[in-house]
Amino acid sequence: MAKTEYPDNVTADDVATAAGVSRWTVNRAFKKDASISPKTRAKVMTAAEALGYVPDLSAAALASARSNLVALLVDDFANPHKLVMLERLTRALRSRGWDTLLVNTLDRDDTTPALLNASQRRVDATILIGIQFNDDVLNAAHGARRFKKLIIFARTSLNPDTISIAVDDEAATREIAQYVIDRGYRRPLYIAGPHTVSAHLLRKETFAAAWQDRFGHAPESVSVPRYDPLLSAQITQATLRARKPGNMPDVIVCENDALALGVMDTIRHEFGLKVPDDIAVVGFDDVPQAASPNYRLTTYRQPLTEMANYLVDVLESTDSTDLDRKFLGQLVIRDSA
Repeated sequence: MAKTEYPDNVTADDVATAAGVSRWTVNRAFKKDASISPKTRAKVMTAAEALGYVPDLSAAALASARSNLVALLVDDFANPHKLVMLERLTRALRSRGWDTLLVNTLDRDDTTPALLNASQRRVDATILIGIQFNDDVLNAAHGARRFKKLIIFARTSLNPDTISIAVDDEAATREIAQYVIDRGYRRPLYIAGPHTVSAHLLRKETFAAAWQDRFGHAPESVSVPRYDPLLSAQITQATLRARKPGNMPDVIVCENDALALGVMDTIRHEFGLKVPDDIAVVGFDDVPQAASPNYRLTTYRQPLTEMANYLVDVLESTDSTDLDRKFLGQLVIRDSA
């Protein structure tokens, strides 16, 4: 098949001439919400395709108050839930005409320079997904004042200059704690992830408070510095290695599924025990691996599609107050507990 040859430097004027319309009609045809008849839009698109014309988005952004570009800063890629978040977010953004600048923040020292670099790209908002965004980072980002909105996704931040879009961790964890209690488990071990100062989760504290209220004592807990299944497996092994069978927990509740997958592998392959017969396991997030026959993990599903769609609502809103939102998810009961 012969390759289609397009003339160099095709402009909106060339498309206008071919379609028999004005240059301004061509510009309107490429704007999602512009006032233009379907028939005229189709005529312009046919001419544009025939000429190989693509509008200059950077020039359009300079002429507009909005670039329709957001910076998406992500860390902690050992956590499989990050990929699910990225898929849902980018799907919601693209479906409504938004593009993303993806930045992998390599470590804590890299986070502030990455934020400031993103702010130089004329983005309309910066979205943070990760664990390395403490108060110093958020204050530095806001101080740059080069983007209009700073959004923390899937975590809660008390920083007044940010917008938090997250699952209701407290309500979700209370539901998990009640389920564990109702199932008759009495020796829980809580596996928590890293604690961040500003953008953080409230799962460990909520589970401990619920257990304290019900039984008068706090549950045992340990922390893992990263949401990494391999690291979770190592710390679980070290925590349980010297224990006698009667001193083992009867359930291990994990702050997220990445930790839970490592815990389940350790229980089975390092200790030769069965899940849930010897030790039950509960996670949080409902990553794709959770439903696989290898794990069948009881977990809490975050409503990521609903959260992502609301994030785009926030981007398109002219309101600047009371945009924080918490969402309720669903406890998904499988074989692990």
